[in-house]
Amino acid sequence: MPPPLPNNSSLNLKDAGYAVAGRTILSGLTLSLTEQRIGIIGRNGSGKSTFLRLVAGLIAPTTGEVQIGGVAPASDRKAMLARIGILFQNPDHQIIFPTVGEELAFGLRQQGLDKTQATAQVRALLAHHGRSHWEPEPVTALSQGQRHFLCLLAVLAMKPQTILLDEPFAGLDLPTQARLGRELAKLPQRLVLITHDPKALAGYDRVIWLENGRLRADGPVGPVVAEFTETMARLGDVDADTDLTL
Repeated sequence: MPPPLPNNSSLNLKDAGYAVAGRTILSGLTLSLTEQRIGIIGRNGSGKSTFLRLVAGLIAPTTGEVQIGGVAPASDRKAMLARIGILFQNPDHQIIFPTVGEELAFGLRQQGLDKTQATAQVRALLAHHGRSHWEPEPVTALSQGQRHFLCLLAVLAMKPQTILLDEPFAGLDLPTQARLGRELAKLPQRLVLITHDPKALAGYDRVIWLENGRLRADGPVGPVVAEFTETMARLGDVDADTDLTL
């Protein structure tokens, strides 16, 4: 079991919502997220990815409040570097530098380390994971699964208290999923995981079900996932995606 997180790591939403161009994506979310392992489920378009971006401070709520340890993440991104990291579904939306070493050093430089210090930490991190030979390589030389792991390493380098995961296994073959799953399982950080696969939530403490941008259910994995699975099966039986949205 991972060790307890410090008190300033709690994620709190108070009547939080987000709208853009007159369209409401999230609304009325009041949550206190303190558990070590939290799952987020819901249909496509339910607001799951927007929820993670809101918590990470990549967007600010248009209504209500989001705070991490008493700080609004969107208002102080630098303070959030040590508190929260995010792993996107597509690594190519996250990688911005041409080489592995540069990509890993970027967040450390943002945290105030000089080039020598950042390089030393990058080399130690790669050595720990048996990937020292990656440092000078162009990221284009990496496979999809390797780029995904690079993004995870970039997050881990900054040692955040919480890691947000947006469908981290999407597009990966089964062996790569297994390797990534093992790495995630042993992390001491709080994990907040978006997934369409209920099996990925085995051992999790809590599951939040979003529907149409609002909270549908919140509680232990067993009952919430059971209700979600039953509802999805029922919708599938009646061809729920045939109607057009006007």
